Amino acid sequence: MNIIVKSGLAAFAFAAFATGAQAADIVVGGKNFTEQQILSAITQQVLEANGHRVDNRAGMGSAAVRQAMENGQIDVYWEYTGTSLITYNNIEEKLDPQQTYDTVKELDAQKGIVWLNPSEANNTYALAMRAADASEKGIASISDLAGAINGGQSLTFGSNAEFYARPDGLKPLETAYGFEFGRANVKRMDTGLVYQALRDGQVDVGLVFATDGRIPAFDFTVLEDDQGYFPSYALAPVIRTQVLEANPDIGDLLNEVSAKLDDQVMAALNASVDVDKVSVENAAAKFLQDNGLN
Repeated sequence: MNIIVKSGLAAFAFAAFATGAQAADIVVGGKNFTEQQILSAITQQVLEANGHRVDNRAGMGSAAVRQAMENGQIDVYWEYTGTSLITYNNIEEKLDPQQTYDTVKELDAQKGIVWLNPSEANNTYALAMRAADASEKGIASISDLAGAINGGQSLTFGSNAEFYARPDGLKPLETAYGFEFGRANVKRMDTGLVYQALRDGQVDVGLVFATDGRIPAFDFTVLEDDQGYFPSYALAPVIRTQVLEANPDIGDLLNEVSAKLDDQVMAALNASVDVDKVSVENAAAKFLQDNGLN
């Protein structure tokens, strides 16, 4: 769920994947934001602790990492059910969380991808404001936000480039709620910079992820999605069928990890890196140690 790497960079990364795969049993992929970097590190460490040689290739955009898996250039990474449903499988029907998981599991199996057990972490997109500002403006939900903008308030929105363009992103959200920020009021930037821009008052509303530890740390208010626009984005490990068949223990290992994750745990992990400045590797190691998984 992050910025799409341009084709030239993707081709370079794919070549790197292929080279790395010759030296490792398992190539671990990941997207280019904190949560994904932590999960890639957790995956690498738990697999290495159980005898696998691992090449960690985290740091790609959402479309690039998915393409790399379909091409056999990475073997395992963590994905979000809503992303696969809408972005990779073009399903626009509103489904509940279990239906979403069941649907992507079935559709992706046809592409040689196995969804392992989903975690309780649901890293759905959300819109947030500074708590004091939201309270002053009387905005608690996205409908309130729409009403304020339609009533003449000019509010700026900070978004990463992917959400701005993706099929479950900004334009469909505005259509669903009946408002429009206006092109001049949308500021596109890297995902991590959205939080800083919102905290520092450079934008009025920011795109956030529900499990991000900076939400409480920066005193943000998450606006209620009162019309249920955003689908479930349950977090789960995905692995190529061929790799799982050759290494069935990986499924058991990652299902154990998945069982330990929920919104609170994931937010705390994210905060340890983004707020407390713990390294990704140390945050991953502590999680595994605390849960007896190393």
